Amino acid sequence: MIRRDRPSIACGMIFYHNWSIEMRAVFLDFGSVTRGDMSCVALEQAISPWQYYHDSSESEVLERIREAEVIVSNKVFIDHPAIAGAKHLKLICVAATGYNNVDLAAADECNIPVCNVRGYATSSVVQHVFMLMLNLARHFVDYHALVKRGGWQASRFFCPLDFDIQELSGKTLGIIGYGDLGHAVANVAQAFGMQVLIAEHKGKPPRPGRAAFDEVLQQSDFITLHCPLSRETQHLISGMELELMKPSAYLINTSRGGLINETDLLQSLSQGQIAGAAIDVIQEEPPSMDNLILRQRPDNLIVTPHVAWASRESRQRLLDQLADNIENFFQHKPFNQITSAASKTK
Repeated sequence: MIRRDRPSIACGMIFYHNWSIEMRAVFLDFGSVTRGDMSCVALEQAISPWQYYHDSSESEVLERIREAEVIVSNKVFIDHPAIAGAKHLKLICVAATGYNNVDLAAADECNIPVCNVRGYATSSVVQHVFMLMLNLARHFVDYHALVKRGGWQASRFFCPLDFDIQELSGKTLGIIGYGDLGHAVANVAQAFGMQVLIAEHKGKPPRPGRAAFDEVLQQSDFITLHCPLSRETQHLISGMELELMKPSAYLINTSRGGLINETDLLQSLSQGQIAGAAIDVIQEEPPSMDNLILRQRPDNLIVTPHVAWASRESRQRLLDQLADNIENFFQHKPFNQITSAASKTK
């Protein structure tokens, strides 16, 4: 019998387990995917035993994975020394779709496959996109604040019209990045009665069903970003692109903070070049107390703290897909493997 020095619960709020035997699997930043509300039954069935760490600093990684066969990381960086030092390591699992926190070249060199999770957050992100879009169009935050400060109570009319209210129906939505998320956003937009423009890659002639990148910027009432962050997409939206947008247009980013030049965005918002923006991501996460975006946040900017993906259902799908990857790997079945060669084509 294996003695396990821990309470007999799955996941919960227990992040550090003391086992009397060698660890087989380690989750380095479990606190990034749970608030004590997740089930780890599938993970425990795929491989056992586990050690769940709430978070791991760079200096702790090597020691924590030294004896592991499987390691899971959401955002903790797994570098060459860590990979080379884990002599029993068989599989690296990224608890996200993006995998820039793993040194893929080092993993290839050590013959360690790396896998990610995909499609788990589509519903959650799409709902967040339209929540932000509706908040911008209907000034929900402003009207909520008006009621809290007594503005409705002091009004002479039954409905104070302090802020402009627009409908999504009839508006044009420009989608930049047309993978699974972009497709799902387009479907919901059409249900709202919006016209949808799909942007071609910047600087490329448009394929059938797509519009030129600059044309999408010029014609859209709302623009939403759904592309990965890469060398090519870094600061995809900067001053020049913002100048192409309508003064009445809104920009939404639930993808990666680096897609937007934040200094240019703040200037555009303060000068009224565009009507507003809503972002769930910024370049520095978590932000410092003197972060430019949060320090200067104008009234026409809505910021949420990278939670578009984080519905309870989405986080459970993430853990269950991690379990599927691990189980399929050990059973020699296909799993979401990524390679350094694939990363170069992103």
